[in-house]
Amino acid sequence: MRKIFQALLFILLISSFQIILAQEPITRDIIEVGWVDHLGDTIPLDLQFFNEQNDTVTLRQLIDKPTIINFVYFNCPGLCSPLLEGISKAIERTDMDFGKDYQVITISFDITDTPEKAKQKKINFIQNISKEKANHWIYLTGEKENIYKIADAVGFKFKQTGLDFAHPSGIILVSPQGKITRYLYGLEFLPFDLKMAIIESQKGLARPTINKVLEYCFNYDPRGQGYTLSVTRITGTIIIFIAIVVFLSLIVSRRKK
Repeated sequence: MRKIFQALLFILLISSFQIILAQEPITRDIIEVGWVDHLGDTIPLDLQFFNEQNDTVTLRQLIDKPTIINFVYFNCPGLCSPLLEGISKAIERTDMDFGKDYQVITISFDITDTPEKAKQKKINFIQNISKEKANHWIYLTGEKENIYKIADAVGFKFKQTGLDFAHPSGIILVSPQGKITRYLYGLEFLPFDLKMAIIESQKGLARPTINKVLEYCFNYDPRGQGYTLSVTRITGTIIIFIAIVVFLSLIVSRRKK
């Protein structure tokens, strides 16, 4: 009977490990306007752009910490301003240290946009950010070749329709090494979702213990486009812990006998 019980415990342990490690692959069809996920890919860091001061910069020079990348064009009559407003509100509400823990890079995908336009646009969305930290929200314009290369690298699909563009809305998180770690779609972002995405982007860096616990206990839900409590992972961990305790107690009691 004892051997049967031990065998059942072993099977339970194996099953729990499988629950924790199981991941459902997600694929997306290539579309003309929208997002095509490139999670895990590294963006081309040597592409050149112009910042608000009209200086030529590369993404490699700018990205030295977890970075939120978003795409807009400055004459957009629709999604772009609400997106920038949503990012501004998320920066204000999240408890991550903007400028230290992460930064934001906004890239215009309209080749007619200029650094002067970028400077004016930036002023509208940094009202709630201190002057010292405003430098960590960087607005970039560039030439067509480089704009299309970075857009293709992150899977941002847009199409010109007359004087305007059809395009999706959302943000991309990249690591300090330029690796794409998360997409968050839409116009507004929950502070917790943004915090979790930044924590994920910090991989390879020293992270506070609480951040590691949060990352373990919560999973990104691509359907709901947010973070949810990982019930299966937590349950599996509890089962493993209980099984180990029972298994050790059986060994100790057997030795005593």
